[in-house]
Amino acid sequence: MSAPDPDLLSLNTATVRVQWTLPQIIDGCARHGIRGIAPWRDQVAAAGLADAAKRIRDAGLTVTGLCRGGMFPAEDRAGRSAALDDNRRAVDEACALGARCLVLVVGGLPKDRGGAIVSRDLAGARGMVRDGIGELLEHAQGAGMPLAIEPLHPMYAADRACVNTLAHANDLCDELCPKGGDGLGVAVDVYHVWWDPDLEAGIARAGGADRLFAYHMCDWLVPTTDLLNDRGMMGDGVIDLPRIRAWMDGAGYRGMHEVEIFSKDTWWKRDPDLVLTTCRQRHAERS
Repeated sequence: MSAPDPDLLSLNTATVRVQWTLPQIIDGCARHGIRGIAPWRDQVAAAGLADAAKRIRDAGLTVTGLCRGGMFPAEDRAGRSAALDDNRRAVDEACALGARCLVLVVGGLPKDRGGAIVSRDLAGARGMVRDGIGELLEHAQGAGMPLAIEPLHPMYAADRACVNTLAHANDLCDELCPKGGDGLGVAVDVYHVWWDPDLEAGIARAGGADRLFAYHMCDWLVPTTDLLNDRGMMGDGVIDLPRIRAWMDGAGYRGMHEVEIFSKDTWWKRDPDLVLTTCRQRHAERS
């Protein structure tokens, strides 16, 4: 594989969220020549939606995605309705930011309003996810905002996402939008799917239906000391990133490469300018 185009590098703002505010991250991306950004909704809210959108536009950045919508399952109808309302707001925020997609982390087993899991019915939770995305689609399609289902590693099936393979995400797309190219697709995050023996086929299937909306990069460390907040910088772990990028390219993906690193003991403790410099170097050399 040849080195990736450096202009395709995007920064998910989680990567330096501990050190910098969103305005500081926007300035940092511009200063380091990183041309894409993917903010989180809480950071946007803290900065103010209109101000964040203006800063991003003024910096000439492409918003590769807004993190996140989803979390559809709930213990009762009122909870599911509240989740749907929040997702509609997320669609509107993504539109205001000019995002290429709204990333959906779909949710796990149903929880009560205090956040406690109240059911072991995994199939039922997956049904709520299907129904929730189906209901959200009308609003998203009317707004012209693509929805990207992000399958998460199976270790998150209970609490964060009960869609855990690219095959499952593709199945949902086929069921809800059978024509393809209709505003429902997938986000491929290597941290969550690198282990899947059917990953190449899943990427090709999504690409063939024009459903590859986002590509997220980091690395899987061995040993992993925290299931959420111990992701590695590209090249520090065991994921064959050039091979997965080749599969994405071969399937027709022409979008940006978004670095998303949660790292409480390493990268969140380092100088954020050093983090961004390292992101650029590792994107060029190790991905």
